[in-house]
Amino acid sequence: MTGRDFHWPAALGSLKLRIIAGGVAALLLGIGLITLLLVTRAEKDTLATEQRREANEVARTAALLSRRLIELQLALGAVTPELGMVALGDEAAMRQFAESQPVLRRLFTGLFVATEDGEMRVRANSTEVSVLPRLSLADRDYFQRTLREGRPIISEPVSDRLRGEPAIVFTQPIHDATGAAGILGGTLRLSSRDLLDGLVDDDGLESAAMLVVTTQHGQVLAHPDRGRLMTHLSDEPRLAQAFAGWRAAGSPIEPLGIQLKQPGELVSAAGVPGPDWMIWRARAEADLLAPLRAARTDALIVAVALIALMLVAFLALLWRLLRPLTLLEHRAQHLFDGTLAPHAGWPAAAGEIGSLSRVLRRVGIERVQLEATNAETMRKLGSVMSAAPVGIAFVRGERFELVSAEFCRLFASTQHDLIDQPVRMLFASDEDHAAFLAQERGEFRALQPYRGEWQLLRHDGTRFWAGLRTKPVDPADRTRGTIWTLSDVEDQRAARQQLEWSAAHDALTGLANRATFERQAQRLVEALPASLPAVLVFLDLDRFKPVNDTAGHLTGDLMLLTVATAITARVRAGDLVARVGGDEFALLLEHCTPEMAMRIAHDVRRAITEVVVPSPHGPLSVGASVGVAALQVDMGTVNDWLRAADAACYAAKAAGRDTVRGALLPNPAHSGL
Repeated sequence: MTGRDFHWPAALGSLKLRIIAGGVAALLLGIGLITLLLVTRAEKDTLATEQRREANEVARTAALLSRRLIELQLALGAVTPELGMVALGDEAAMRQFAESQPVLRRLFTGLFVATEDGEMRVRANSTEVSVLPRLSLADRDYFQRTLREGRPIISEPVSDRLRGEPAIVFTQPIHDATGAAGILGGTLRLSSRDLLDGLVDDDGLESAAMLVVTTQHGQVLAHPDRGRLMTHLSDEPRLAQAFAGWRAAGSPIEPLGIQLKQPGELVSAAGVPGPDWMIWRARAEADLLAPLRAARTDALIVAVALIALMLVAFLALLWRLLRPLTLLEHRAQHLFDGTLAPHAGWPAAAGEIGSLSRVLRRVGIERVQLEATNAETMRKLGSVMSAAPVGIAFVRGERFELVSAEFCRLFASTQHDLIDQPVRMLFASDEDHAAFLAQERGEFRALQPYRGEWQLLRHDGTRFWAGLRTKPVDPADRTRGTIWTLSDVEDQRAARQQLEWSAAHDALTGLANRATFERQAQRLVEALPASLPAVLVFLDLDRFKPVNDTAGHLTGDLMLLTVATAITARVRAGDLVARVGGDEFALLLEHCTPEMAMRIAHDVRRAITEVVVPSPHGPLSVGASVGVAALQVDMGTVNDWLRAADAACYAAKAAGRDTVRGALLPNPAHSGL
């Protein structure tokens, strides 16, 4: 291509050129990022190297401390044979022995000899030897273990009997011809003798590290701050998290050193074999990284200065190149607000910006056309919703976004009362709302619309039963909302309940009918043996036929109603009373023993005999033959139970009527037989 064919305005309007300019800026930014990454990598490498060095150093310190403890024990053990030849009861000999051990008195803050009964015979320190006052060590664990096990012991931290200060006690058993005759002990008071004295350098890198010695349980034995002695390591901020991690790993006593995590610190720990102590070493990461961070700061300053200088030049260039894009952005901001005509205000530009301008202008024109179509569709939808005989609503995010006139009428509300309100406001309780949501989710998961009946609240607080049907707009995307259709089902529900009641009750007396009675009895038989005890009672009225024959059926119906009332008054609240025939009644007594059932049967029989119905022929009365049958484990069907009660009722009639007889009762003495 020749210079005559090349068009500079078109080239400058190309988005590619702008991308190149942006890439140059990104490259400049990359300089700073690379600098930052290199310094960060150097920091990580430095920390890794120092972490290994720290682990080696703490292992070396643990080995030195272990060697020192062994040397202290050996020092005690070297003089113990001399004590075996000295009478422990001889105070002069004890004093002479203590005065002859200047090396031991310098190695330990205290030296003592105790007999096998725990009495301290002599004690000494670097300056004096004393035999009074005498103290008892019999209750000390280290004393008992030394005599019992016959070997050297390093004690747990204990309180010094004389000064009350924390101390560690080294012991050696004293043997004579009969066995262990006492102990020789050396005391290191932790407040005046650091266990790490002489094991680490006080200058150089060692002075920047914090060294702590603890028991295996975390009790502090040595610390740069003597005030923390005998505290717990979990209270040390610089080591608390590392200690927790060590405990979580099983509290390993590892002489070779382990590395532990602690924010802002390099922490290593090593075990001291023998007493199972732990040495903890912490170095602040900030101290190690200070030189590198200073270098990183300098590098970043140079990089930022270079980037800033380059960006100033590129920003000037980009501003000129992107001016048409700015105009296009301004026009696009008014694409949907209707302040400008769809064809007006678009910048004239070449290249990609020109193409984008033309696309957006076409989108604006098509949007105006689409809005007109949508407005017409919404008017039609509004007409459909207004004419619909059921309430219709659109729900999204558990809130109403659209409701029909019928929906508002059902809830005695206006659209203003319902739009943007939560669905929960229509339900009578939080429990109902939660149950509805759970049922709806279950149906939607099965790709089925939800149908149900709920008691809902009107705007004035009154309640009504509504038939509710919901269906998602898009089953694959519940966020697109749900369509509700709703109708008042109060009348249908009342009619249905009346039909259900009539199907289960006797029309004359209002008692349960035979089908209901047998269904409940079947339930108890199927639940055997968990349903025990339970009893059936059959009642057949005596002398009822003459009532019908002499006074007529209306008087007979009155007699049946009065008898039903008398029976209901004599049974328990949970007992089922049923009319199973013309003048036959039955009781189903759950959780009732045979003895209690017999008492109820007698009460009911007496109540029936006390019924008197007036008539033109004089007062009329009836009696009752009553049969009682208890439910048995071996009853296979409900018919077995019904036959047993019926047989008992026939037995009562055969016995002269107006009496009670029992069948399958465990105690005949109470059956009335």
